[in-house]
Amino acid sequence: MDPKEKERKILEESALPEFEIPETGRAAGIDFGTVRIGIAVCDPERRIASPWENYTRRSPRLDAQFFRQLVQEDRVTLFVVGLPLYPSGDESEKSLQARQFGKWLWETTQVPVVFFDERYSSRFADELMGMASLTQKQRKARRDKLAAYVILSAWMETDRRNCTAGTSAGALE
Repeated sequence: MDPKEKERKILEESALPEFEIPETGRAAGIDFGTVRIGIAVCDPERRIASPWENYTRRSPRLDAQFFRQLVQEDRVTLFVVGLPLYPSGDESEKSLQARQFGKWLWETTQVPVVFFDERYSSRFADELMGMASLTQKQRKARRDKLAAYVILSAWMETDRRNCTAGTSAGALE
């Protein structure tokens, strides 16, 4: 199977149903990683986002338990999953994995998922941390949840009126 055909197949398999995005309620920003997942949350009115946690993946069962608990305890009504696209805007191997994760997240929690272009979120997170006197270890410990914060904040600032869950939206610039 050639790479384009493989990409098309993954995109088809990871497609989500379209939903109306709830206008209020906590949204959780996700900086997807195969080892760690950065998470940020916002207030129910979606005015202020905050870095929340770095979750270290354990197993599909424990990961599902963690995200169901997040939805229940923090009343999350939407997930905003960052898509690490190439600078050209094309899908990357990592963005395809993020799409598969988004579908898993939807199937696990039944909470709508939108995808947001995160090409520069880690760079912005690094710039924000550069302003603080942090050790390399402290920066590494904060980077993923800060990247999730950047993703969620940027998504909150976009015009979301024509966006539906399961689709990509916006870009960090």
